[in-house]
Amino acid sequence: MSVKVPVPQTIVRTGGAAFSWLLGGWRILLFGVIVLSLTFSPTTYKREHRYAIAHQLVLGTSTNLIWFSLLSSLVSVILIRIVMVTALSYGLSKYALDMVVRMLVLELIPLSAALFVALRRTLPDGVELAEMRRRGDLLAMRQQGVDPIRTEFFPRAIAGIFSVWMLAAVSCVLALILTYLSIYGFTQWALADYTRVVGQIFNPSVSMIFLLKTLFFSLAVSLIPMASALYDNPREPQASRLKAASELAAMVRLFFVILLIQIASLMGNYF
Repeated sequence: MSVKVPVPQTIVRTGGAAFSWLLGGWRILLFGVIVLSLTFSPTTYKREHRYAIAHQLVLGTSTNLIWFSLLSSLVSVILIRIVMVTALSYGLSKYALDMVVRMLVLELIPLSAALFVALRRTLPDGVELAEMRRRGDLLAMRQQGVDPIRTEFFPRAIAGIFSVWMLAAVSCVLALILTYLSIYGFTQWALADYTRVVGQIFNPSVSMIFLLKTLFFSLAVSLIPMASALYDNPREPQASRLKAASELAAMVRLFFVILLIQIASLMGNYF
């Protein structure tokens, strides 16, 4: 007679969690393919769809751009001052500009822009779409002949991607201007040396890693909350949690992916 050996609950839970993460990753990739196909589809930009896309682009960028630019400028001035004072105290003033540009422009601003857009826009949008799906609003739209992916999910995903790009670009330009003014003051005679140092920092490999990192940040910030709202089964126990708990679960998944992207960019720049 064969004896059945019970499987430890820890192994079962670990396997279930790993399967859930793999399934979530596959759903994110699937949603990314759908967004990519809609991006290059001419029917996406018909008259009845253009207003929704334009509305989400303006709504997701205008207010975030103002507040994030002010916040990043304030933080940039403080960090520039700290780096300059520290470099002078250790006799490393000639490396101050290099450290400021690498710390602010290459590392902090793209990461903070992605997190800002996630907390202010895409995560709340994902929770809102998940609530619409649980109430049956998306099913009612399908029954009326309206595609909710094209009218609700796609505009928000594109708006999130565009917001990260815009916030990162504007804040990087402001950080470079504030760095020049903080180090050299209101003079044009040091502009040639400043552009030469910045150009040496942004060599082709560093520039490529910077662009790819910003791109992957924007994709992660936009696709993960939307995919979770579209594919999570409302009948599953983890999908019936409270609104704050659902948003926290998507936030943990998003932050894990952002951490992996940041680690990969650091390895590409400094190893």
